[in-house]
This record gives sequence, structure tokens and C-alpha cells, in this order.
Amino acid sequence: MLSRTTLRVARQQTRLLSTSRILFNSKTDQYVPEAERKVKTAKDLAEVTGPASLIGPGAQPGVIPTDWDQATGLQRLELLGKQDGVDVFDMEMPIKEGSGTMTDPYLVPTYIGYRYVGCKGSEEHDHKPYWMKVQEGEVSRCWQCGSVWKTKYLGEPGMAH
Repeated sequence: MLSRTTLRVARQQTRLLSTSRILFNSKTDQYVPEAERKVKTAKDLAEVTGPASLIGPGAQPGVIPTDWDQATGLQRLELLGKQDGVDVFDMEMPIKEGSGTMTDPYLVPTYIGYRYVGCKGSEEHDHKPYWMKVQEGEVSRCWQCGSVWKTKYLGEPGMAH
């Protein structure tokens, strides 16, 4: 009985050690040169050079930070886009290309071969949003209203995504 318990504890410890090696053996623990660490924070959509430029400057000590001070990543990209009048995620324009039937499906623009779509029905028969993944080469159909969706690839054929 005691040997079974000892084996279980030893097995768990082995799992924990292997997990900690995976979690703590990343690039963040290694030395990063000073030149790589200093990246200019983007203050305009044209200044975005990569993920490192989308980190906010932070607030001064004793000051409550604003969204501009603490926004990072995709949130900062969206704020910079709104500042320049650009909808970076194409959220405002509903898809109207096609009629939603099997012969003429709604065409969903994509750069990566798939896109998630929220179908809210037609003007006559609206319903709660039903989310589905529309993949390249396949048609997707809404279970509520029967609308049909298909991808329309916008990228170049040789793009490696």
C-alpha cells in the first residue's frame, strides 16, 4: 500500500519537473541584447513594425493610466487604426457579396484560408448570431436560416501562411 502511494507521488513529481522545464526554458529567460529590447512604441498606424512596437509606454508614477498608456497588442493596433480612420478588423461592413443560396453563396473575404462568421439571418428572418468557421474549398450553412457561406481568398496564390 505504501509503495503504491510512493510511486504515484514520484510520477507526479516527474511530470511537474518536465512541465517546469518547458515553461521556464524559453527565450524570456535568456539574455536579450540591448539593441533588441529598445523598440519605439508606435504612436501612429504607419509606425507599427511588429508586435514589439504595439506595447504601450505606460503611465508615469502616481498617474492613472489611460487606454493609450496601457493598451498593448491587438487592442493598441485597433486604437491606432481608429485614430487614423481605418477599421483594421473589417468589423463595420457586413458581407453583401452573393445572395446566400447554394448556387450563389455569400463570399467571405480571407487572407488565411478560413474565417469565422456570425450569421444573423436575413432581413425577413433574423435570429441570434450563429458563429461558424468558413473554410477554403468548402461551403458552410447556417443551421438557423439556411444561408450559405464560402471563402473568397484575397491573398496572392504563392503566399505562405
